[in-house]
Amino acid sequence: MKKSDHILDRLFRAAAGPAPTSEMPFGFDTRVLALARESSPNGSAIIALFAQRAAMIALAIIALATAGLYRTSISNN
Repeated sequence: MKKSDHILDRLFRAAAGPAPTSEMPFGFDTRVLALARESSPNGSAIIALFAQRAAMIALAIIALATAGLYRTSISNN
């Protein structure tokens, strides 16, 4: 019994591993400062996002209009 307790204690110590370090990972503070100092997106990026949203809305309207036109053409026949 004593031998199995000793083996079990060794297993638990090995599984526990080393204590975690209290310092930050390498380069973490630099990345945080770089992201904080990063400038906002320029005007062309904002215009591109607006154009993409407008295109998606236009496609949705075209799809709805096409479906409505198809239904009316089917019901007229």
